[in-house]
Amino acid sequence: MFDCDECLVRNRAICSALEPDELAMLGKLGRKQQVARGQTLVWEGDESLVVANVIRGVLKLSVSTADGREQIVGVVFPSDFIGRPFGKESPYGITALTEAEVCIFTRSAFDSFAKDHPNLQHKLLQRTLDELDRARQWMMLLGRKTASERIATLLIEVSNRLGATGCSAIEPFLDRFELPMDRQQMGDVLGLTIETVSRQLTKLKDADIIELPDRRSVIIKDRRRLEDLSVAA
Repeated sequence: MFDCDECLVRNRAICSALEPDELAMLGKLGRKQQVARGQTLVWEGDESLVVANVIRGVLKLSVSTADGREQIVGVVFPSDFIGRPFGKESPYGITALTEAEVCIFTRSAFDSFAKDHPNLQHKLLQRTLDELDRARQWMMLLGRKTASERIATLLIEVSNRLGATGCSAIEPFLDRFELPMDRQQMGDVLGLTIETVSRQLTKLKDADIIELPDRRSVIIKDRRRLEDLSVAA
């Protein structure tokens, strides 16, 4: 059982559509689970046994290519919903990029609850459509944007998504944050080589748009220029 009143993302997660008594009922079905960095929560192709709300941390969605390589197809942040409700198999693996915490439910229990609560089903549909929109935007990014535009887009996306988690009480974004992925993983997400990722980050640093205090930390010094750069010509 999980006390939803203590949840850090209760106002942004899909369960925000529920009334207090309904939320209490759902809380009895879930439990908090800590996920270590690198731990796989769901394996690609396995039966979809669980679904979860991300409370803290960042996780990746990935699939295996025909030659055995990993392709990252998505990144999820706090308040995102993961898993496949009403589905039998998971089309991708879900692995923690950072230390994470999730509110996890068995799929069967969550499905039964959702069927009796139309507001929750509506919220699930909204999230599904939002994910579809993001997937289309990502297709445009990979198909049209240059390497520098891709890197700028990813930095803006991470800044905005981490800011939306409530880490900043003043701004809806963060100008200083820890990247949840390494250079190789950034390349996997963006369709770039690790050398290109490193080169483009160095160019942004030399242009005084960002600072890179270490391998993971990013400081956005000129957000407007970075946002302008993220827009494909």
